[in-house]
Amino acid sequence: MNYFVTGIDTDSGKTLASAILCEALKADYWKPIQSGYPRDSETIESLITNRVTVVHPETYLLKTPASPHASAKIDEVEINLERFIIPKTENRIVIEGAGGCLVPLNDNTLIVDLMAKLNSEIILVADLYLGSINHTLLTIEALMKRKLRIKGIIFNGEENIESQNFITHYSKLPTLLHIRKEKTITPEIVKHYAERIAPLFYESTNAR
Repeated sequence: MNYFVTGIDTDSGKTLASAILCEALKADYWKPIQSGYPRDSETIESLITNRVTVVHPETYLLKTPASPHASAKIDEVEINLERFIIPKTENRIVIEGAGGCLVPLNDNTLIVDLMAKLNSEIILVADLYLGSINHTLLTIEALMKRKLRIKGIIFNGEENIESQNFITHYSKLPTLLHIRKEKTITPEIVKHYAERIAPLFYESTNAR
């Protein structure tokens, strides 16, 4: 099973969550669309310590840090959904999206359409800020409306029990992990969280 990591906003913590998942599962990493520098692929390479993970090249590497559709227009590139093909590997892949699920790729296509094409289980990263309940539930509703499979939620940031409890109660989705606000992000921090989340994936695999 491959996993598609999406967020409720641009700065939800998708890359950190993806690094943790790659470390926990020793999975490969793929960022289909990168808008601007530094590349998230380089961040992943700097944070994981296992020797199994392979970081695959982006399908579209755009120069401007903006929405993919806007960045592509500046670069005079047309993003074509059919060009996105999951890299060949015998390993699982953690796929990191760009922004949230309704971010546009072009005038007619959204990130959520890419999710559907890649047919991977979705992991939603929700940072905890004022208004995050609304944004998280709207994202979940958009995913469920399209009948996409959601593995669960990774919360990111200062703990907010009321928000977390309501989101999980209303959505009926499990909390996979809570990443607390860390002063610095290091490979040791990533490994710490990887050890916490790994059993959830291996237990579900064994249950099958």
